[in-house]
Amino acid sequence: MSKRIYLDFEQPIADLEAKIEEMKTQAEAENQDMTEALNTLNEKKRTLEQQTYANLTSWQKYQLARHPQRPYTLDYIHLMLSDFTELHGDRYFRDDPAMVGGLGGFNNTGMMVIGLQKGRNTKENLHRNFGLAHPEGYRKALRLMKLAAKFKRPVLCLIDTPGAFPGLGSEERSVSEAIARNLMEMSRLPTPIIVAIIGEGASGGALGIGVGDRILMLENAWYSVINPEGCSLILWRSRDKKEEAARAMKITADDLLELGIIDRIVPEPFGGAHRNFEESARNLKEAIQDALQELTALSTDELIHQRVEKFCQMGVWED
Repeated sequence: MSKRIYLDFEQPIADLEAKIEEMKTQAEAENQDMTEALNTLNEKKRTLEQQTYANLTSWQKYQLARHPQRPYTLDYIHLMLSDFTELHGDRYFRDDPAMVGGLGGFNNTGMMVIGLQKGRNTKENLHRNFGLAHPEGYRKALRLMKLAAKFKRPVLCLIDTPGAFPGLGSEERSVSEAIARNLMEMSRLPTPIIVAIIGEGASGGALGIGVGDRILMLENAWYSVINPEGCSLILWRSRDKKEEAARAMKITADDLLELGIIDRIVPEPFGGAHRNFEESARNLKEAIQDALQELTALSTDELIHQRVEKFCQMGVWED
């Protein structure tokens, strides 16, 4: 991993770390004993980190979900699964690199894993279209889900996207139809579906692979119909209210668990998933395994009935 990137609210921590490193360099260069001073600064840093990460706002969690060093779909796949074989193409138009999927071994169980993939640099982001899937991405995902059902394999969907691609070609090839068809087909797919929101879960781009029997969400991920900047722009005609919008929209894992949208919050390493890929993957794998044990005990009819009921009960309304 390259040099750690700090978010704006982490800057006081970054300043302390820089001061600690400077003192270490000075102590080594001048052969001085600065142990006591370093211990004091390290303790101050630990206290500051505890105060910062224990009281994150909705906007700060949103920022962590978009952290450029956060683990992406393929990182989790390679850390959680063995013998992963990627499958390509929707058999209608082309392969969409923003949507990845394939078969792999999960704790001695064959599993189909599908997810939205971002890039780490400009070249990768252009290849992956910044994690914005085209219609063929959703059609590829559906093809792989049906393949999993045919061979009685569970499906895992990993969500991390700023939305479906809104370009002309995407509209010409009916992205709305592709997403809508996935919602219908996933609601009645005769195999267990586990969904995990690992970063950004925005709009129909996320929902297109978001129908499942269990919805897991990482601690600092977000999930909503629109991002806070877009909401602020629509409601206040300015992006300046983005922090207020993030709070009002109830986009965090805690909010969504309380509202009954997700089933479980997966804890992240202290400071965010980007701090420790392996720990983050272990936590997610444990949550997936627990969900899988519950779901494999159900018959196909029970599985589909509970899935439909789960989504029918979401929301609040009055007659």
